[in-house]
Amino acid sequence: MAQKQYWLIKSEASCYSISDLKKDKETAWTGIRNYQARNFMDSMNVGDLCLFYHSNGTDVHPSGVYGIAKVSKKAHADATQFDSKDEHYDKKASKEKPIWRCVDVAFVKEFLKPISLGDIKREQRLETIEVRKPGSRLSVQPVSEAHFKIIEGLSN
Repeated sequence: MAQKQYWLIKSEASCYSISDLKKDKETAWTGIRNYQARNFMDSMNVGDLCLFYHSNGTDVHPSGVYGIAKVSKKAHADATQFDSKDEHYDKKASKEKPIWRCVDVAFVKEFLKPISLGDIKREQRLETIEVRKPGSRLSVQPVSEAHFKIIEGLSN
């Protein structure tokens, strides 16, 4: 059995929020169009835990971690790449040779108090977390178990 891994997955709250996942219970994490993020999803395993991060925040809802999800299905072809009406359509992809992949994630919990990017930047124990680095734009990125537990602890 693979060792549990930890991840941070990003979505704009206006696009798909932790509240949406809570309501849906589970979703395919589609629309990722970065090769490194796709490759990270390929290495995810069922049961891995994910910090659910809202990006492009506002004053009312700042960027930050709003809850936890878990990987519920290993990487598979992202159906949006085949749908010409979808904004993530890729005319180079085919069902025989898909380019983009996604995992399914399930809701675990929503934080009572979101952990803002400012909170993350102020927390010395998180100084090496990827999301804190300037230009960190990957929508799927690995997180150490220690960083995961620190952020989860800050939410309590």
